[in-house]
Amino acid sequence: MTRSELEHLIRASGAIANDPELIIIGSQAILGQYPDAPAVLLASMEADIYPRNHPERAILIDDAIGEGSYFHEQFGYFAQGVGPETAVLPEGWELRLIRVGNEQTGGSTGWCLEANDLAISKYAAGREKDRKYTAELARSGLTTRETLHERLAATTVDGDLLRMIASRIDRDFEPREPSRP
Repeated sequence: MTRSELEHLIRASGAIANDPELIIIGSQAILGQYPDAPAVLLASMEADIYPRNHPERAILIDDAIGEGSYFHEQFGYFAQGVGPETAVLPEGWELRLIRVGNEQTGGSTGWCLEANDLAISKYAAGREKDRKYTAELARSGLTTRETLHERLAATTVDGDLLRMIASRIDRDFEPREPSRP
């Protein structure tokens, strides 16, 4: 996905949900803070979105421009309407949202997760694709070990998950040996 495609999804989602503010919580939220993020972080063709003021209207977004919709077939990308509970996030994440609003968003504003908050949600989800994503965030310098540990301390997760996430953060920042030919 590209930044202009995300802007298109923000414009369409705002109109569909009749809510000018949208929260973007999935991997493509990285486009808010880093419009030119490494291509490997932009491989997804979907943006996870919910209307900030009317989260219950996310289903309208999913139905109109979600996976398998005419919109998806026409443009090759789509919005997945999700709920606020979809992502595990650190306290204060709302204060760090990155604003995406311009003439391309048609009067709607997308509020994208900040990179370290996004990473915490990916660490908590813990799927293979999430582990690859957080490793690339670290490798690319878009997140920092210190900030991630601070954000993890401000995240409500059980002790086992907390320890597992802390270990994965440290692993993502371990020096890598150069690959051999």
